[in-house]
Amino acid sequence: CTPEHLGTHLDAPIHFWAAGWTSTQIPVDRFLGPAVVVDISERAAMDIDTTLQPSDLTAWEARHGTIPEGSILLVRTRWSERWPNWSSYYGSDDAFDTTTLHFPGVSAEAAKTITDRGVVGVGIDTASIDPGNDVAFRAHRVLAAANIFNLENLTGLDALPESGAMLLALPIKIADGTGGPTR
Repeated sequence: CTPEHLGTHLDAPIHFWAAGWTSTQIPVDRFLGPAVVVDISERAAMDIDTTLQPSDLTAWEARHGTIPEGSILLVRTRWSERWPNWSSYYGSDDAFDTTTLHFPGVSAEAAKTITDRGVVGVGIDTASIDPGNDVAFRAHRVLAAANIFNLENLTGLDALPESGAMLLALPIKIADGTGGPTR
């Protein structure tokens, strides 16, 4: 027995959109694609509530070209380095009180821009795609409504270049699952 949303894991679109795919309905070919790594770690070091912005995506495209359709966009904040220090990782002494959390994430505006680029998945090295202080989970909702899956609690993003890598992210496919542990 294991929780669906613990450790490095997948959030299937149904997690935040009733008509979204379950973990077993996501086409398997979506779990393999070009990795697009957008680094916001310098900003995150100065502002724990910072978010990925559309301008970060256009800056990436200015350096590397258009974000490839079918890619998996990864947000590097270097937050995984804070684990296993609970307070540092969650920005709170109580990770179960969502009103007190502080860590970087993806803004709803950036999520909308991502959906316009044909990205199939978004990953981040924090506990959630949304910043800790967003209790409305706006990025989750935008991405889920486009049947884009999320990968959370990633590690090792420093080993990836901003472009040129391929990512294979296979979750445990739990029947009717809203997510699942992922390698």
